[in-house]
Amino acid sequence: MTASTDENADLFWAIRGGSGNFGVVTSFEFGLHEVGSEILFGPVVYPYEDAPDVLRHYREFARNVPNECCIWADSMTAPPLPFLPEDIHGTTVLVLMQSYAGDPKEGENVLEPLREHGDPIADAVAPIPYTAAQSTFDDLLTPGARNYWKSHNYTELTDKTLDTIVEYIERLPTPQSEILIHQVGGAINDVASDATAYPHRDAEFIVTPSARWEDPTKDDECIAWVRECHDALANDATGGTYVNFEGEREGQEQNAYGENYDRLVELKNKYDPMNLFQMNQNVKPTV
Repeated sequence: MTASTDENADLFWAIRGGSGNFGVVTSFEFGLHEVGSEILFGPVVYPYEDAPDVLRHYREFARNVPNECCIWADSMTAPPLPFLPEDIHGTTVLVLMQSYAGDPKEGENVLEPLREHGDPIADAVAPIPYTAAQSTFDDLLTPGARNYWKSHNYTELTDKTLDTIVEYIERLPTPQSEILIHQVGGAINDVASDATAYPHRDAEFIVTPSARWEDPTKDDECIAWVRECHDALANDATGGTYVNFEGEREGQEQNAYGENYDRLVELKNKYDPMNLFQMNQNVKPTV
């Protein structure tokens, strides 16, 4: 079947956020967005004792950035990256991963107030090819590790939310674990909440505590850390979550799909009434 705005439009609506509940896509036709040969991209790294101040400055800076600009804030253990001094490797750091998908010269001006704040350990922001930006951290996420994460959506990062992040980073269960703040909003929120299955067009940030480890004996400890951190972050969250960032497969579908869930069930009844596609955050048919 072909799913598009013109053919099987209801199925096209469902697969844009429906998490593999409706079939297997065998080919895509994309409408591309031109970004030029290079984008401005890279990390600015701070010692973690500066995190409370830097995260608040980041929050204020992110309020009014243009759609070409996106910054993610990662609380993590510093990997042995070549632009970091050796004495920083293995210490807790705050990384502001900065991206400007427009003219890099314009991006320098846009990012300047963020990059000049505080006393960073390293600034590796530079013009690089878009494909290089996409693969920057592949070597840190090689296959074979055990992973568990959960997330919350936020319209605003309150002081309490930022303080909770700082608190839980002080007890990371493994050096590979982290708490990542994804900046969203922008062009994502220019789409109506009922235009696709993904409904969270009011979220400005997603916060994801994530554990990563190799030793199976640490399963309980790592999963418990994620769940405790997730619970502690809940008060100022919207109650919604991006489905791919949900740690459990059962019982979270309403959080992921909100008011769009009932329509997804109707389409599941139409396209997959036997629930063949169930190894996911499952939308269960009712027929």
